[in-house]
Amino acid sequence: MADLAAAADPRVAAVWAALGTVTDPELDEPVTELGFVERVEVTGQAEVVIDFRLPTYWCAANFAFLMVDDLRAAALALPWVRQVRPRLLDHMYAEEVNRGVAEGRSFKASFGDLASDEELAEVRLKFRHKAFQRRQEAVLRALRQAGWTRDALAALSLAEFDRLSLADPEGAKQKPRYRASLMELGLAAGPADPALVTVTGAALPADLQAYIQTLQSVRINMEFNGALCRGLLAARYRDQADVERAPELIDFLAGRVPPRPAPA
Repeated sequence: MADLAAAADPRVAAVWAALGTVTDPELDEPVTELGFVERVEVTGQAEVVIDFRLPTYWCAANFAFLMVDDLRAAALALPWVRQVRPRLLDHMYAEEVNRGVAEGRSFKASFGDLASDEELAEVRLKFRHKAFQRRQEAVLRALRQAGWTRDALAALSLAEFDRLSLADPEGAKQKPRYRASLMELGLAAGPADPALVTVTGAALPADLQAYIQTLQSVRINMEFNGALCRGLLAARYRDQADVERAPELIDFLAGRVPPRPAPA
């Protein structure tokens, strides 16, 4: 449906592309690829309507607010858009989130004593750190596979990093995303600054393998949560009787996949 709407109206395609820059803060994956954006509509008055849904009715209010607010900001950044109306669907706090975001209110103003803007800022920073680590792990692994030593990696400048071409597909995918995190967190400012530092801005540890394993644990946790969210979303909204598909994680957790028979 999204592809058909985008083909019929290039403005819809532009909105979908803009929404593709918004990530789930916990998973570091675009909400469009996760299937969270249900529908995009553009009216004749350049108003954008975005229907958005989450895997469960009780997904954390702060996560929901962050993503809906980010969707609004991403669509509003398009120069021709006059108004954005994101609509969180099927969620226990949908009314509070939708009203708060539509009125440009803060998280605390939307939820009163139940929330604080400081808490929301801490959550956002926490997951920006995790995204940095996940992206850096892919880059470091790609460079290590190419023969880079710890000292060479520690000495790599941002300018030299920008000129690198990574053969590993995941490393190549995460390279520009890692650079964006590096700049967003203020860990590099100029071309001569080190390109590979820890999330605190310190030099790479001497025991690089142990450090990469720590980053790997962050990635594995995020990938597991991503698989779980996809499974929950599919189980919640997909008509199981009409759609044939391979079993997903949620099917195993819910006991919908029968055990394999024992070999004769």
